[in-house]
Formats: sequence, C-alpha cells, structure tokens
Amino acid sequence: MARCQLHVYYGPESSTATQAHKDAQENTVQVRLGEVLPLLADAVRSQRTWLSDFEDDEITITSDLYEVILAYQHCRRPSA
Repeated sequence: MARCQLHVYYGPESSTATQAHKDAQENTVQVRLGEVLPLLADAVRSQRTWLSDFEDDEITITSDLYEVILAYQHCRRPSA
C-alpha cells in the first residue's frame, strides 16, 4: 500500500499582484523628506525640465502630511 504524502500549501508561487509588489519594492528607496525637499524646491524654482519626466509618478506620503498639504492648498486660494 502506497503512503500518502501531505504538502503544506503556501498559496500561488507567483501571482501577478505579488510579482508587481515585489518589483515595486525593488525599485524604491526610502529617504527623509528633509533630504529631497530642498533639492526639489530648487529644481522647481530653476524650472528644470527633468521634473516633467516624473510628473505622472505616484508617491506615498503619510496621511498627516497629506492633510497639512490640503490645508495649505486651501489657505493659498485667492479670495473671490
């Protein structure tokens, strides 16, 4: 009589979503905002053309920073 072997299933070996997440993680670098903000501000002031290469890129920011940015945007609107 043949012995039955059991295997532990860990899920699909490579799904598209899992692979996309891995690819995204490999193509990211975590830096402090204080490191890049002065450089980005200077690039905007200097109207550097390379900024347009990244216009459609998405970034991840904390929710509290996003709320502050929205509040700042609201305060900057000219009064009608």
